[in-house]
Amino acid sequence: MIDDIDKRLLAAIQKNAHLTAQHLGDQLGLSPSQAGRRRQRLEQEGLIAGYTARLDAAKLGLHVQAFVQVQMATHNPDQAGSFVRMVNTHPEVTSAWTMTGDADYLLRVYCSDLAALNRLIHQTLLTHEAVSRVHSQIVMDQFKSDAPLPT
Repeated sequence: MIDDIDKRLLAAIQKNAHLTAQHLGDQLGLSPSQAGRRRQRLEQEGLIAGYTARLDAAKLGLHVQAFVQVQMATHNPDQAGSFVRMVNTHPEVTSAWTMTGDADYLLRVYCSDLAALNRLIHQTLLTHEAVSRVHSQIVMDQFKSDAPLPT
């Protein structure tokens, strides 16, 4: 079980994972050692899965963000596994979900330009033996960035 202090700690480190135990303690009304022990417990319990940095896609030359829906022709476990393994080898696919509805998979991709997105769709996704249909939606603007999880 997590309490309100744990929830506040989780909210704080989602905004800034670099907070020291001293800063966390100041924000939570705890000593640095208490704050550090709480963070360590939350890490050990798996509530904190890891720490990452957010990068600026445009500054990295990734000017096209898209969501790609993939519909499978077959749901054979071997072919589905092959598709998942193939997706995991392409760094331009930054997230992937299995879905209900018309699409079996939803992929979030970042590409340098439309030609790179076209190659990913036509030379990689559509050539996979289990894929029957691909539908892409290009992001025009992201007005809310990926937000922290509610605590």
